Amino acid sequence: MTRIEQLRSYMEQEGLKGFYIAKPANVRCISGFTGEDSFLFITEDRQYFITDPRYTEQAALECPDYEVVDWRTKSGYNMGLTVKRLAGENGVERIGFEEDYLTYRTWKAFEEDVDAELVPTSNIIEGFRSVKTPEELWKLTVACDIASRAFEKILKDIRVGITEKEIASKLMHHMVTEGADTKPYGGIVLSGARTSLLHGIPGNKAIEYGDFVLLDYGCQYQGYLSDMTRVVVVGKASERQREVYRLCRQMTEDTEDAVRAGVTGTACYEASLRAIRDTEYFPYHYRGIGHGVGLFVHELPNLGSGCDNVLAKDSVLTVEPGIYIPEWGGVRIEDQGIVTKDGYKNLIGATHELIEL
Repeated sequence: MTRIEQLRSYMEQEGLKGFYIAKPANVRCISGFTGEDSFLFITEDRQYFITDPRYTEQAALECPDYEVVDWRTKSGYNMGLTVKRLAGENGVERIGFEEDYLTYRTWKAFEEDVDAELVPTSNIIEGFRSVKTPEELWKLTVACDIASRAFEKILKDIRVGITEKEIASKLMHHMVTEGADTKPYGGIVLSGARTSLLHGIPGNKAIEYGDFVLLDYGCQYQGYLSDMTRVVVVGKASERQREVYRLCRQMTEDTEDAVRAGVTGTACYEASLRAIRDTEYFPYHYRGIGHGVGLFVHELPNLGSGCDNVLAKDSVLTVEPGIYIPEWGGVRIEDQGIVTKDGYKNLIGATHELIEL
């Protein structure tokens, strides 16, 4: 069943005659469109691609089964009038929409202009996206291969004196030369005590001898994303660095041993705690230890405390427990892999061993 067939099946079950889609990753998931600033309106038997003249030609090429609507010409960028016309032409009286992505301006336009009941929905298309097709699994595998090769290259660039920003820039370049899409989505490169920041921003700090260097990054391949983290030491690791790294590695590997179709995200989180439960480092772990990856870097399902979602075969997710000690540093070892019937197929080729540069 295709994604649009899944959506129409859901619409039939819920009595929805139309569905408005604005979230870019969901637009791409349903239509296959690779551009920006576009929206979908799906009815029982027709599908409309709403965009402006910048993308009408691209939409016609990439989405031949859609009727392309130029909302700039037809309604002066008024989405309320656009949807009103399409709903009226198709006798649509109930319209579903993504409650977490509809802007206030669009909501007001819908309220004022659309003669139909508006029905909020949550994570419907995201739920479809959580289980990957064979083509999606292949693209995600390629993205992980690219990121893993870039890791081997960046190791030659990391040295005393180079800044976090410079490493981040070189890392992006390596991924593009290895075959990634040219549009990056960001990356985290931190060093020294800054490695305790879970989502810190690379700065002008220069690498010093003895620093941890944390690299949390990924790339796009045909729109599909990779996400991995490795931590290295510039110079010789201290005993405490080795201890924290060893415990974090054990957390990651224990979690991966627990992942399989049919278990909950909470059960995987509990497995991650075995290595640190009776240590001084227990207070320094983070309760979210993994997430789905696809067209967006944070998708369903999730791993962590209170994550009762049940893992399904062919979901792709990260495993990334960590230990974060303020004003000292942190370690996170993050893999990305496929949930199988019997386990977890890791797609990241980089070693779990502690690397000293």
